[in-house]
Formats: sequence, C-alpha cells, structure tokens
Amino acid sequence: MTESPGTVVVTGVSRFVGAHVAARLAADPRIGQVIGLDPTDPPAALADTLSGVELVRVDLRSAGAVLADLGAEAVVHLAITSSPDAIQGGRGAMKEHNVIGAMQLLAAAQQAPKLRKLVMRSSTAAYGASFRDPGVFTEDTEPREVPRGGFARDILDIEGYVRGFRRRRPDVVATVLRFAPFIGSRADTSLTRYFSQPFVPTVFGRDARLQFVHVDDALEVMHRAVAEDHPGTYNVAGEGVLALSQAIRRAGRVPVPVPEPGLAGAMAIARAMGLGQNGLDQVDLFVHGRVVDTSRLIREFGFTPRSTAAAFDDFIQAHLGGALVSPERLAVAERSILDTIRRVRAARQGEPA
Repeated sequence: MTESPGTVVVTGVSRFVGAHVAARLAADPRIGQVIGLDPTDPPAALADTLSGVELVRVDLRSAGAVLADLGAEAVVHLAITSSPDAIQGGRGAMKEHNVIGAMQLLAAAQQAPKLRKLVMRSSTAAYGASFRDPGVFTEDTEPREVPRGGFARDILDIEGYVRGFRRRRPDVVATVLRFAPFIGSRADTSLTRYFSQPFVPTVFGRDARLQFVHVDDALEVMHRAVAEDHPGTYNVAGEGVLALSQAIRRAGRVPVPVPEPGLAGAMAIARAMGLGQNGLDQVDLFVHGRVVDTSRLIREFGFTPRSTAAAFDDFIQAHLGGALVSPERLAVAERSILDTIRRVRAARQGEPA
C-alpha cells in the first residue's frame, strides 16, 4: 500500500496551478505538512487558497539548504513558465527560470536525505511539432526534429535532468507529467486568450488537430501523483481531438487565414493588443497539431480526464458566455475573408478579381 509523504514541498505557489495543487494537498488528511516555495509573494487573490500552506520565499537557485532543512519527503516542481512574455527579462530570463531553476532544484533534491518522491510538471511540447510527426505520440516517442520554440527546448532540457536524477536516486519515485495545453472554466493562459480574440489568426490551408486537458483534471492528476506512487512518464490530455477550425467555430469566433510566414506577425500584433502571448511553440502547434496517447495514464492512475471537447466547451461557457458571433454572422464574415483573399491573389497575378 502506498504511504503518502509527510512533508511536501511545492514550487511555484504564487501562480494558479501551484497554489491550487498545494491547497489540495494541504486539505488531504493523508498528507502531513505542505510548504510552498516561491521567490515572490502570492497575489491577494490566492491568499485564501493558500491558507493551509506554509509559505517560504526563496529562489530555486538557493533551494539546496532549504530542502534539507525542511526535511522534504516529496517535491512537486511546478515553477515552469511557457511564455517569455510571462516573466520579466524575456526569453533569457525564461530559460534561466525554467532550465537553471530545475537543474538547481534537482541538485538539491539529490542531496535531500528524506526525499522519496519527485513530481515534475512537463508538457506535450516535448514532442515538438513538425510535418514528420506520427499521428499519435506515446510516451516513448522521440521528437522527430528539435523544436523551434524556446519552451519546448526548455522542457527537453528539464526532462534530461530528471533522467539523470533517476539514475542517481533510484530510491526516489520520480513522476513526469506531460500536460496538453490547459483549458477550462478557470484557465487563463495564452491559449485561452488566443481563442478569446474576436478574429483568430490561422494558417491558410492548415487545420491542426488539437488536444486539451481541463485544468481541474490536471490538478487531480498532480494530486494523485503525490498521494500515490506512479513512477514514470505520463501523457495527460483529454481523449478525442478538435480541429482548430472546429474549436474556433465552437467559440463563435471568426478565423482569419494568413500565410504561414505571416502567422508569427499576426501573433505579434495580437500580443501587442493584449490579446495573446503566443510564441513559436504555439505557432507550430497551430500549423502541425499534436495528439498524444493517454492509455498509460488511465491504466496506472485509474483516472480518465474529461474529453478535449468537453474541456473546451467548459472554457467557452465560463470565459466567453457562449458564442460571440452567431452562425449566420460567422458565415458572412468567412465569405468576406475568402473574397478578400481571392482579390489579393488575383491582383498579384494581374488578373481581374
């Protein structure tokens, strides 16, 4: 029978996911003490959520002595950021936060004498996104190409450090959770902001297959990974897929097809308008799509996340209050966009529209 850890250290508790994972663990009678590590104080909105969590303000690069002093039996590393816009200092600071922070934390965990469990938040971005991808990724699939996006490369580096940790500390149950993009009624991410735009840039001629995971289901999986023993690497996503065009229609938005080289520019405009923080990771996702197999998670955890479609519909109802654009108005807008594209093509070719 699995024995739940006494003292659990959770990183990244000044953000939604870290705060709610720590709170769930603190409310679990099987868990002893829950300590949240973060270099910044949590915002006021999370104060009540973290009422049962002991907070320690510390940078991960200085966490070595802290883990030993706290007598950590489990470490849950959630202090990972997916966008350079979400951290002061841009891409350089993001890489230092993600990669160097994880490396320092794992080095400290390796020296923690009481440690017997490590849970690491990862991402399906580890598989990359290219035209050479298989139809479905399993946990054993290697990326066909080195990802272009900084976040995906960070994830690959972090998982490499975890593999080294496993070799040096085989006595520790190490769990890596590769999450599909979060969505749902409480999610606020670059992806949800992307789908919240009235006019959504897409890649002309592409209709990527997408998977999401409801943020509440992600929290449940992280909770179980701590309270139970599930060594290994797991894909975490809702079953089924949504084509990008289907997702946009469900949200009642208007797709704006642009040539692939121009999509990054469209994303930059949206970012400047405060409508999204999409980088190359998500641009490639919207071009190629990504679908993962979750049978290992369902079998080993005994838990099935709600489907991708159900998770997306929950997001629509909570964030958007239903569709902004009626099907009739959507059809008119799409015809107008297509007519504009035809006129531009005809003008370039010197033909009458």
